[in-house]
Amino acid sequence: MRASSRVSLVMCVSNGLEDTRACLQSLRTTTEPFRLIVMDNGSTDGTPEFFQRFPHAYPLTFARSPGNDGVIAALNRAWRLADTEFVCFLHNDTEMLEPAWLSRLLAALAEPGAGLAGLYGAKRLRADGRAVGRTIVHSLLPQPTVRAPWEDVAFVDSVCMCLSRRLLDSIGGFDEGYGFYHGHDRDLSLAVLEGERRCLVVHAPFHHHGGRTRTRDFARDPSRERADLVLRDSALARFAEKYRRRLPCDVRGPRERMRDWLKVRFA
Repeated sequence: MRASSRVSLVMCVSNGLEDTRACLQSLRTTTEPFRLIVMDNGSTDGTPEFFQRFPHAYPLTFARSPGNDGVIAALNRAWRLADTEFVCFLHNDTEMLEPAWLSRLLAALAEPGAGLAGLYGAKRLRADGRAVGRTIVHSLLPQPTVRAPWEDVAFVDSVCMCLSRRLLDSIGGFDEGYGFYHGHDRDLSLAVLEGERRCLVVHAPFHHHGGRTRTRDFARDPSRERADLVLRDSALARFAEKYRRRLPCDVRGPRERMRDWLKVRFA
């Protein structure tokens, strides 16, 4: 029997059963006990049937959205089902390679002033909300760039986001005004920073398969990719307007900024 869990892993799925199976299989070695909350957002590929016959020992809560009305809304429904101290949002197209990955995220949240921890993010956001590429730090294999055990960032990407349920509730969850998908991770990160909390990217190597379901959909119908780009730009513009008082945002100190500038200048 697994020990009592203080964290819930929250996933929103919409097809992509192959990725979901691989993700769940990779979690079998996770040393930190967890509960699993899955919100199905209109899957038609056997995903609901898979969870009805769930083959893993993790305590599971499975629910279905009334309709495929957006990932952000589905995530808000899902995390409110959690009764643990912490909530960790995880994409179903990830595979965790470090058994202590979840313990490392929770250890980062025990740092003074820490509010949000993840595995991918950037130290600087421009005035238009875009991340500055050279300041991105991550735990992606084959070449993680984040220095162990963690580094401060301006935003944490939604591929993995871990925070206390109390903090998430105080913020009000994800802002559903962004629409279907884009923008919610930047928004949550800046909300955490506005509360004088830190955002951290943790060293815990993982694989990310990069939204293969969406990629296949775009390949079959290029107009969907164009529409997605419009939604992405609209979300970014909304984010930049909402947080214009805090943008640009850079969590690096003067010495680190100079070091990064010299690295680019003499590369």
